[in-house]
Amino acid sequence: MERAPIQGIEVFLTIVQEGSLRAAARALGVGPPAVSLQLKALEEKLAVGLIIRTTRSIELTEAGRTLFEAAAPAYRDMAYAVKKTKELGNSTTGTLRLSLSRGAYMTALAPVMERFLEENPGIKLDLSWNEELVDINRAGFHAGIRLGEALAPDMIAVRITPPLEVVFFAAPSYLERHGCPSHPRDLLEHQCIRYKLPTANKLAEWQFVEEGQEKVIDPPARIIFDQVAGVIQAASEGHGIGFSLRATMEDHLEAGRLQTILDPFSRKLPPFYLYYPEQNKRLECVRLLADCIVSYRGEITKK
Repeated sequence: MERAPIQGIEVFLTIVQEGSLRAAARALGVGPPAVSLQLKALEEKLAVGLIIRTTRSIELTEAGRTLFEAAAPAYRDMAYAVKKTKELGNSTTGTLRLSLSRGAYMTALAPVMERFLEENPGIKLDLSWNEELVDINRAGFHAGIRLGEALAPDMIAVRITPPLEVVFFAAPSYLERHGCPSHPRDLLEHQCIRYKLPTANKLAEWQFVEEGQEKVIDPPARIIFDQVAGVIQAASEGHGIGFSLRATMEDHLEAGRLQTILDPFSRKLPPFYLYYPEQNKRLECVRLLADCIVSYRGEITKK
């Protein structure tokens, strides 16, 4: 398929619409010689004359009329498409599709949700809670929120939380029945509720810190979930000990349904990041969300 000389056709259409080469040059923001050269190049490309130039006006040849009648509507459609595309990039209305885990939602998005929605009434959030690592490009998401260690290297990433605390926890009723472990190795004798990584199809490691060194313990799993929410729910019902981000269970801790244990051995994870592909960096709705979360974190830090 032969490529159309778009730039030359744009110059030709502008000449016809403006009535002269000089007026077309002003409309295009270039000098008259540039317009003349573009027209000449187009005529040579098409191997036919398009315009008859006189001292006072221009006349279209039969070929020129054919090109104008066919190309003008198509060019208007293309110009309209470009305009709408630019508006989409700068728009503060529409739907912002995000992929994130429950932990990312609770830690990074939930604290700013009310503010963001109030400040941006034209933006609708379409959220997908998913513990799996999602290819946001292929799945049609504008952006995602994940731990820094889980991001693809070709993504633009904005840090939106401090490092995250991971804790062991259980219901008071469970601890009354089975006692409270004093060291992570005591977990080997307890009922443990484990989380299975959906992507890797293996149990998430239980890690702790002792004397500055990170260590791993692999207690037997009495119950296994492929959602962190299930681990937290089962633990709150007294079925055993769980392990997850502190932020994912704050409401249970405040209500007394859960309490943290082995706090001296808790460890930190990398922060959450808002991430998105290069082609989405100019989407106004993505920028607004990033600014809102970063601004909120700044306010929290100053307190």
